[in-house]
Amino acid sequence: MVTPAASYKTLWKTLIDKDMTNQDLRKATSLSSATIAKMGRDGTVTTQVLARICRTLDCQMADIVAVLPANKEKGEDA
Repeated sequence: MVTPAASYKTLWKTLIDKDMTNQDLRKATSLSSATIAKMGRDGTVTTQVLARICRTLDCQMADIVAVLPANKEKGEDA
């Protein structure tokens, strides 16, 4: 299983704070439902998608995505 590089939990919290649903976000940004679903699984999306969301929500990228630390295997050097 591939470990996600990013988490969109902050996006879902921001939507709650703005009283919006995933569907509201999809319509406001003209993103596909597949892109929204991919983000729901912490999948990879382009910075263009993130920028479109930020412009729509009037926020910064840190408000919608958190970069997760890389998992190091035992004995692996930094």
